[in-house]
Amino acid sequence: MPELPEVDALVGFLRERAVGRAVSSATVAAISALKTFDPPLQQLAGRTIDAASRHGKFVDLEAGGLHLVFHLARAGWLRWYDELPKSVIRPGKSPIALRVRLDDGSGFDLTEAGTKKSLAVYVVRDPSEVPGIARLGPDPTDPDFSLDDFAGILAGRRTQVKGLLRDQSVFAGVGNAYSDEILHNARMSPYALAAKLTPDDVERLYHAMRDTLDDAMAAAAGRRPDELKDSKRTRMQVHGRTGEACPVCGDTVREVIFADSTFQYCPTCQTGGKPLADRVLSRLLK
Repeated sequence: MPELPEVDALVGFLRERAVGRAVSSATVAAISALKTFDPPLQQLAGRTIDAASRHGKFVDLEAGGLHLVFHLARAGWLRWYDELPKSVIRPGKSPIALRVRLDDGSGFDLTEAGTKKSLAVYVVRDPSEVPGIARLGPDPTDPDFSLDDFAGILAGRRTQVKGLLRDQSVFAGVGNAYSDEILHNARMSPYALAAKLTPDDVERLYHAMRDTLDDAMAAAAGRRPDELKDSKRTRMQVHGRTGEACPVCGDTVREVIFADSTFQYCPTCQTGGKPLADRVLSRLLK
């Protein structure tokens, strides 16, 4: 799943390649992906893309007073073409959900792999009309987002920090992968309760979050969309590395089933050497 650093890089790429170009056509191939009907998608045709921006994990292309907003969800991606194929896309016959053609012949497809379709496309007059954007918490990479702001959000929350970091209404843009990396960087257990963190813990977690995301954004910046997935994988310290050696201490990276996904952590770095209980797996084995 693309998260804040990859989405930020996609926006930077689109800012260079798409801003200033007019939309020749926008075609939906997966009807379920289009979440709005007024204004219609066809009204984008002929409008010039004026700006590209990001709201958490949402991409926002502003074109002549309208906003084409999309969220790539778990299995979605953007495929860019300097010369967009002229073939007709057939609904249900390919992974393409949306095709946008620009006036110079370039353009992009939004694709989604797998059978669970969650990619979402919106055409709105204001980004705040998108429910997911309206619910977003603060952007943790915003220069004005201070340690005091962070501490205020965590104060009194009897919630595990792993889930809190992933909650888009709390912090915009952080997902499963980067929450793993942030917690490893902070040397903190994913099961730690926010309300029980000491001021030193909070400060350490805040700086781990800022440093992890800033470094990832810098590494992703300037890359083409087709390079971002591999670039993300190679940067991960623990996420997606179950059974491998932790690059910091050499202990074996372990995995736990967490809600609708899994997370990875290092016992030595994060939990005092003690493996965490896999509560979901334990219930299944009973």
